[in-house]
Amino acid sequence: MIPYAGLLMEQGCGKSMTSVAIAGHRFLHDGLKRVLVIAPTSVVPVWPREFNDYADFSFDVRALTGTSKDKSKQLDTWKSDPSVLQVAVVNYEATWRMEEALAKWVKDGMIICDESQRIKTPNATQSKCIHKLGKLARFRLILTGTPVSNSPLDFFSQYKFLDESVFGGSYMAFKNRYALMGGFENKQVIAFRNMDELVRKAHSIAFRVSKAEALDLPAETTQPLFVELDKKTRATYNELKKEAITELDNGEKITAQVVLTKLLRLAQISGGFVTDENKRVHQVGREKLQAFEETLDDLMAAGKKVVVFARFIAEIEAINKILDQKGIDYGFITGAVSQTERGEVVKKFQEDPNCRVFVAQIQTAGLGITLTAGDTAIFFSMDFSLANHEQAKARIHRIGQKNNVTYIYLLGRDTVDEKVFDALKSKKNVADSVVDNWRDFLQ
Repeated sequence: MIPYAGLLMEQGCGKSMTSVAIAGHRFLHDGLKRVLVIAPTSVVPVWPREFNDYADFSFDVRALTGTSKDKSKQLDTWKSDPSVLQVAVVNYEATWRMEEALAKWVKDGMIICDESQRIKTPNATQSKCIHKLGKLARFRLILTGTPVSNSPLDFFSQYKFLDESVFGGSYMAFKNRYALMGGFENKQVIAFRNMDELVRKAHSIAFRVSKAEALDLPAETTQPLFVELDKKTRATYNELKKEAITELDNGEKITAQVVLTKLLRLAQISGGFVTDENKRVHQVGREKLQAFEETLDDLMAAGKKVVVFARFIAEIEAINKILDQKGIDYGFITGAVSQTERGEVVKKFQEDPNCRVFVAQIQTAGLGITLTAGDTAIFFSMDFSLANHEQAKARIHRIGQKNNVTYIYLLGRDTVDEKVFDALKSKKNVADSVVDNWRDFLQ
C-alpha cells in the first residue's frame, strides 16, 4: 500500500468510509498512532460519526472546538494512548493559526484532507501551512469528488501536499507545462495542453470512482417551477438590471467577479429581497416564498422529508419563519451554527421521523453531510458554482438513499434564475461564461 493516495471519488461513493478503513489498516499493521483530519467547518462534526459508523478498531476521535488557542490546548493536553488510534478533526481555516500544535500532532502520523479542493490555491496561507504539515506526516490522503473545480491547474497545490514528486514544487513550471498563456500582458490562461500526461500523472497515485461506476443509486428527476414576479418586484428587478447593464457598458474592464456581483443582487431580488447601499436587507416581494409554501404543503401532505437549499440568510430566515408558523419540526445549518451543533442537527433529521425539513445554506451545508432521510430537495436559490451545486445535490443522492430523488427549483420567470439554472444543468460554471456572455445573463 502506497503511503500517499488521492481518493478522487464522486460525492456519495464512500470516500470517508474508505479513508477510515485505510487509517485502521495503518493503525493495526504499520504502527500509526495519530491522524489529523482537516475538513471544511461544516464537515468537522461529521467525522466522529464516520468513525463510529465504520471503524472496526479501537479509536478516540475528537472534533476540536473553540478558538484556535482552545484547539491547540486540546491537542497539547491530549495524552498519548497506544491502545487506540487518536484522531483529531480541525477546520481548514484554523490550520495556519495553530500550525505549531498541529506540527507536533502530525509528526510521523497521517493527515487526511477532506474536500481537498479547499487547498487548490498554492499561495493561499492555509494551503502553504498544509503543505508544510504534509512534509511531517508518514501518510497522506486527499479526498475530493471535484479535484478540478475551476481548471486542471487545481491539481498542483493538492498534489504538492500529497506527493510533490508527481508535479514538482514549482507552480510556475507546472503552469508552463500544462497551460498556454495569452490575453492581457500574457498573464491569462487561454488554453491547456499535455492533458493526457497530466491525467496519467494525477492517476498514478489516485483512485477515481464515479457514481455511475460504483453505485446503483435511484433515479434523479429535475423539476423547475417558474415563479411570476409581481409588478413591484419586477420594477425593482428591472431597475437594478438597467443599472447593471449601464455600468458594465461604461466600465473600463469587465471581470467575472464584477458581473457575478451584479447577478448576485438580481438573484436576491428574485427571491424577494434587496440589499441597500448601507448593506441593509429589505423584503420587496413574497412571490417565491408563496410558491415555496405551496410546494412544501404538497410534499408534507405526501409524507415526504424535504431538504431546502438557499443561498441568502434572509431567505433562510423567511423559510424558517414559515416552518415555525406551520408547526413543522425542522433543523437548519448556516454559517452561524456552531460546529458542535451541526452534527446533532443532521442526526435529528436522519433519525427523528418527526423532523420533516432540513434547511441548508448551500455554501455551509453543501459538503460532507448525509441527508438521505429526505428524497426531495427544494432549491429556493442557487449557487453560481457548479461544484457547490453538485455537492448540494449529493447530500441526498448518495449511499443510503433508497428512493428516487427529486430536485425542485424555484425560478423567477424571466430572471437570472433561468440562466443560472440552464448553465448548471449543462454542467457549466456560471463564472466561466459571464465575461463574454454577460448580456445573455441579464437580458
